[in-house]
Amino acid sequence: MNWDQIQGNWKQLSGKAKEQWGKLTDDDLNVVAGRREQLAGKIQERYGVAKDKAEEQIAEWQRKASDLWFKKN
Repeated sequence: MNWDQIQGNWKQLSGKAKEQWGKLTDDDLNVVAGRREQLAGKIQERYGVAKDKAEEQIAEWQRKASDLWFKKN
């Protein structure tokens, strides 16, 4: 899934982001609004990691993203 798809479906995918980064608040996720740089900044802030580590985490999360995330169980 490319980042444009993630950004366009952020409301649905923000729950998956919260599963991945549990320290992010709902307010954090609303501020991020699907913007990758904002997400990296919030991860840095909440987890105390460097920008490159935050970017690595986001890249891994993006690789795992799939259309299955939109299907209801």
